[in-house]
Amino acid sequence: MKSEIISVGSELLLGNTINTNATFISMKLAELGIDIFYHTVVGDNANRLKDVTKLAISRSDLIIYTGGLGPTKDDLTKEVVSETLGIELELNNIYLKNIKEYFKKKNAKMTENNIKQAYIPKGGKILNNDIGTAPGVFLNRKGKKIVFLPGPPNEMKTMFNNYTVPLLKQENIIKSKVIKTMGIGESSLEELIKDIIANQSNPTIATYAKQGQVEIRVTGKGRSEKEVNQLINPIIDKINKKVGNYIYSYNDESIEEVFFQLLKKNNMTVGFCESCTGGLVSSRFTALADASQVFERGIVAYSNNSKMEELNVNKDTLEAHGPVSEETAREMALGLLNKSNVDIALSTTGIAGPTGGTKTKPLGLVYIGLATKNENYAIKTFFTGDRNSIQRKAANKVFAEGRKYLLKINN
Repeated sequence: MKSEIISVGSELLLGNTINTNATFISMKLAELGIDIFYHTVVGDNANRLKDVTKLAISRSDLIIYTGGLGPTKDDLTKEVVSETLGIELELNNIYLKNIKEYFKKKNAKMTENNIKQAYIPKGGKILNNDIGTAPGVFLNRKGKKIVFLPGPPNEMKTMFNNYTVPLLKQENIIKSKVIKTMGIGESSLEELIKDIIANQSNPTIATYAKQGQVEIRVTGKGRSEKEVNQLINPIIDKINKKVGNYIYSYNDESIEEVFFQLLKKNNMTVGFCESCTGGLVSSRFTALADASQVFERGIVAYSNNSKMEELNVNKDTLEAHGPVSEETAREMALGLLNKSNVDIALSTTGIAGPTGGTKTKPLGLVYIGLATKNENYAIKTFFTGDRNSIQRKAANKVFAEGRKYLLKINN
């Protein structure tokens, strides 16, 4: 199925509003295994919208419009598209009643122009708007599927998830399995599984680079969930044989969730002492439900003084090797271990930028330390990107190193 997204609104063309709707819909369609061929942005102009619609009808099977469903004169989507397709608009009294009740609950006056929102293309299925007044519409027309969604992102997302996705799934059971990897780049990963990708049409396989990790999405279509699983599972087994060492999750879990579950399984506690990540590691970990079961404490030791005072990092170490060094990372983790009752202490120290890099210690250099009763070491890593990106990638690596250690002691 070829799909196309048409985003309606002059504010999008002028750059006054970022088109997050198209991004969201594209991601959701990809999860459903529906191919996206075109993105189009058109202003609030009837003639241009008509031209865009004619082109979309000629080349796509599924056309999704966002925006232009409001009550004002420049909200033209339903009217122009219906006219282009030769479909009448009919007043839906049930939805008109819903709009009136919406304003009554808001204790606001409903104006006459809101009535136009209750006009629906003949034969269309109403998609309820749970948080606004503009209904969406799902329309089958001469083998084409046409969807109208509101422009406000919160309304659009709710309507798409709750009402559009189930309708798109009716023809086939569509299921995606996400395999998450770390420690390998997208191009290297794709090279390892290129033969699997080349030989597949159902299920489809796609790779996506994220912050410091790569996801593999396997999407299958069939007449039943059993049939889809029979298609997907052998492919996952083949992928595992090729890149199993880099896989950390088959269940769409974050790396911190995986680390958290392993800590619980081993009945162990953890603490983090952070410099360059500035508390991000602790923040992400404590965002997990029940993190208190395994998380003992987090310390942000940014300055040299705080590293010495809070973590007992030796002054001579800092003077000889500097705060961004393997030696300092090791001593930070060991200091936290000795100061607390944690089973595993993890540390970060590095140069997140945008300034501070040198030839010997460039921007993106990060050391991650680990200390337990039996081990104390640090690893040297390099990350690219802006400050936020480097910090996020470093946090991912902390969780990955913790996971790696726990897997090692379990073997």
